[in-house]
Amino acid sequence: MEVINLTSLNNKIDFAVIVSAKNANPNGDPLNGNCPRTNYAGIGEMSDVCIKRKLRNRLQDMGQPVFVQSQDRRTDSFLSLKDRAEGCAEFKSALVNNQKDDAEKIACKEWIDVRSFGQVFAYKGKKGDKKSKKEPNGDDESAEGTDSGVSIGIRGPVSIQPAFSVDPVEITSQQIVKSVNGETDKKNPYKRGSDTMGLKHRVDFGLYVFYGSINCQLAEKTGFSEDDAELIRKSLVTLFENDASSARPEGSMEVIKVVWWMQNSKTGQYSSAKVHRTLHVEKKAEIPVSADDYTISIENLDGLKPEIFEG
Repeated sequence: MEVINLTSLNNKIDFAVIVSAKNANPNGDPLNGNCPRTNYAGIGEMSDVCIKRKLRNRLQDMGQPVFVQSQDRRTDSFLSLKDRAEGCAEFKSALVNNQKDDAEKIACKEWIDVRSFGQVFAYKGKKGDKKSKKEPNGDDESAEGTDSGVSIGIRGPVSIQPAFSVDPVEITSQQIVKSVNGETDKKNPYKRGSDTMGLKHRVDFGLYVFYGSINCQLAEKTGFSEDDAELIRKSLVTLFENDASSARPEGSMEVIKVVWWMQNSKTGQYSSAKVHRTLHVEKKAEIPVSADDYTISIENLDGLKPEIFEG
């Protein structure tokens, strides 16, 4: 993909986010009864997909056009990603004419999450569509009955790691009972059904940290700008606004700090790994019950001063 915006990001950005969870389920595992995710050491985890979902939601709340919208937060009438993509007349026209480079540019310009995180546009062709293929003699031949699908891959400049808790987390599971049956038993309408019983899980307390970076070279290709980076930063600071649910009641999830490193060039004077290692979060109580039971410190690197934002 060629450069589509020459006035994009001029400084590599690294960031770290410290998040607290109290009596909440930060990220349930659907293969484990929606129990909070943990590894074998008991360390709590939030997947990068979960974090990007929340970022997309916040960008949407800020009025930004988002391609991968949650079904329950749709701001348009499209019921699938394909419908939303084809709902953009320019993008659809570029696809129909097999102009992949133009389609990439249009998608990046149209949706902030595409130019931030990237996206794969993969569509199957319909049987019977014509697909051009080159013969050994250089002639084109249209083949009937073949799949003429299209696949466009866009790499985004914003990369985010999963979040892990600083210490092992304690998970509490509660048996819950619904006050009404989901369906009426015709033989015994007053009998309590088995569907009224269930389990609800929560993390009593956990302090989570995740890291990310914004790559200038990829930002040039997608048109990701300094204004977009500022929107990402604001989204990180307000990550859990408008995110309340039964699993995460209002106030149970909180962004404690966002650490934002702006390096001095497009490639940066330090690697992201080295920058991320300068953040230290250590507990000062035997059994932490809040973020105040931790000490947060940042080592100095020559020529690199972080900005710190409170959640």
